[in-house]
Amino acid sequence: MTYQSPIAPGVSLYEDGLERPRYPALDGSCTADVAIVGGGFAGLQSACRLAENGVDVVLIEQARLGDGASGRNGGQMGTGQRSWPEDHAEKLGHAAAKALFDIAESGKRHLHDFAERHGIDIEYRPGQLSVVHKRRYLAAYRRHADRVAERYDYPHLRFMDAEETAERLGSRAYLGGVRDTGTGHINPLKLVVGTAIAASAAGARLHEDTRATDIARADGRVRITTPTGTITADRVLIAGNGYVGRLESQTAAHVMPIRSFIAATEPLGPQTDVLPGGEAVDDSRFVVRYFRKNAEGRLLFGGRETYSRDNPRDIAAPMRQQIARLYPQLSDVAVTHAWGGTVGITVPRDPFVREVMPGATAVGGFSGHGVVLANYTGKLYADAVLGDDSAFAQLAAMPVSAFPGGRSLRTPLLFAALTWFALRDRV
Repeated sequence: MTYQSPIAPGVSLYEDGLERPRYPALDGSCTADVAIVGGGFAGLQSACRLAENGVDVVLIEQARLGDGASGRNGGQMGTGQRSWPEDHAEKLGHAAAKALFDIAESGKRHLHDFAERHGIDIEYRPGQLSVVHKRRYLAAYRRHADRVAERYDYPHLRFMDAEETAERLGSRAYLGGVRDTGTGHINPLKLVVGTAIAASAAGARLHEDTRATDIARADGRVRITTPTGTITADRVLIAGNGYVGRLESQTAAHVMPIRSFIAATEPLGPQTDVLPGGEAVDDSRFVVRYFRKNAEGRLLFGGRETYSRDNPRDIAAPMRQQIARLYPQLSDVAVTHAWGGTVGITVPRDPFVREVMPGATAVGGFSGHGVVLANYTGKLYADAVLGDDSAFAQLAAMPVSAFPGGRSLRTPLLFAALTWFALRDRV
């Protein structure tokens, strides 16, 4: 595998050896009912749903489909929204919190149903452990498990004490946590590739290596300018998430790009005590550590972030150090792949869903829950175009504030804030 994306460092384990169909770059101008900018989960799900319902849709991606966060993430299917439902209840009331939680759970079911209907082997493995690294968080995690079961009709979450946590992790590095048997983890790039194949088969026109340079209203429609032609459409979905850059100012103000990095080890073998139950794991740090074993028995470990556009010279070494602290028996394990990608976060960690100009809607900022939420938000946007905007309107009504500081200061302010929180993780 020699290909390396121009927008993300390192060849991922997912793409090494996976056959990925090529789609042609846009060559000339065209029109469509709906145009989509961004070839990740949200854009491709929307394109597939629309095309299957007879809508003329064209999608452009500046690199290859899935080269952003959708094809390079940790593969974990989070439950609910990124914020806990009880936190939403404090701000929005219980009814709204319950509705948002239910939307996310519908997203889980949709992902499984979609993969089954289209014959996509997403390598699903069940189970999620959310573990605690500071004793003062234990009570909150215990309350969370109880409240989700009692108030949100979700019986799959259960508190674990330190002994059970150590047994399920194969490590005593954490003090307790919750086990979620209603979710799991997947190979995200296989989902991207399969969704693209399904969308293309349904009639969606997919174009890689086609960068949008401008989006504007023109003669009552929306016009997307690219270096090789323009696309004119009645509606546009902007699904570039953390890669939007200067293309659309409202998304840039509300969705902050953060680089996140993952390392994959050699297969650990059947006798290892690391994650014997096969669950995925995330922890309580602000800079979350997340890890899982895939079907080959490789440990995929993420837990490093950067807040600048520069890529680190060595991705693997710091990740190997984190693995060794958690699992000293793996201090000499070989790291075969190390890669990164850009995720989009928002101030409240809730998705950014907004009409940014007449006929143009932007989605993004899934803040680490994109495997479920980005896919389902793309599907819900298509539903809205087709006439059912009830669930999509609930997402659009979520209050998501812009990052402070404007274009010139928001990045250094965010860097200072996140560095402070990262320091608190270690102290």
